Amino acid sequence: MTEPAPPRRSALYVPGNNSRALGKAATLAADVFILDLEDAVGDDVKTESRERVIDVVRTGVLAPREVVVRINGVGTPWHNPDVVAVSGSGADAILVPKVESADQVRMLVDSMVAAGAPARTKLWVMVETPRAFLHAEEIATASDRVEVLVIGTNDLVNDLRARAVSGRGPVLTALSLAVLGARSAGKVILDGVFNKIGDDAGFASEARQGREMGFDGKTVVHPSQIGPANDTFGPSTDEISHARAVVSAFDEARTAGKSVATLDGTMIEALHVRDAQRILDLAGRIDSRSQVATTNGSTHG
Repeated sequence: MTEPAPPRRSALYVPGNNSRALGKAATLAADVFILDLEDAVGDDVKTESRERVIDVVRTGVLAPREVVVRINGVGTPWHNPDVVAVSGSGADAILVPKVESADQVRMLVDSMVAAGAPARTKLWVMVETPRAFLHAEEIATASDRVEVLVIGTNDLVNDLRARAVSGRGPVLTALSLAVLGARSAGKVILDGVFNKIGDDAGFASEARQGREMGFDGKTVVHPSQIGPANDTFGPSTDEISHARAVVSAFDEARTAGKSVATLDGTMIEALHVRDAQRILDLAGRIDSRSQVATTNGSTHG
């Protein structure tokens, strides 16, 4: 039986060249840590940053949270050494920027296998160019090893020659295409970053929009954004209570020989029950991880 996916409400980018940030990460409440060897790291320190990140991964200090390493893109001089190093590090996944096609996905999977990456090390891909958004479905379905699609909104806005505006109007179509592609393949998809650190209201609004669109979580660039992301993409107490009521009402209806139920004047069908069970499952996984993290001495919640 396939193990349930862990919660991915918040995924914090941690610069691979910042020893202080890497050291602090274990105290933070992010569901996922993306240790970054790409955008956050200058060309002159790529190699030493890779060694530092691999050392952190191997210590296991970030458990039970997922640890993902964003490597440098295909065609750069650091890509192949990154793949080899991360494949043998024990990281949960390798995140590759600017993936644009199914052929590229298959090539990346082949390179991971050649580097000896165990089956548990998954491939996460960044969808951040116009071509990638137009081919989101084929990227998501190219390999079982692809587990998560990560949106790169900044690159998309730049490539479109659009403007980064409140509400993200210029890129909503692209974001929806990516969600459709991920869902068609049964894959997880994480929303892009919000750049304005300190704009709490703006972050909260964009996170709510992301959840309403169907994203599973949000990538974040500052610890202050972790809590709001967790709150937004995790089920609230009211949602959990309602989900339990939905399941209970439907069970009672089925026992009575009915195919539908009514709860507070609203018809309940099997599709509503599936969503309620999804919410309860996510809540259970969050609670389980929190218990493990507390036992291990972290502040994860």
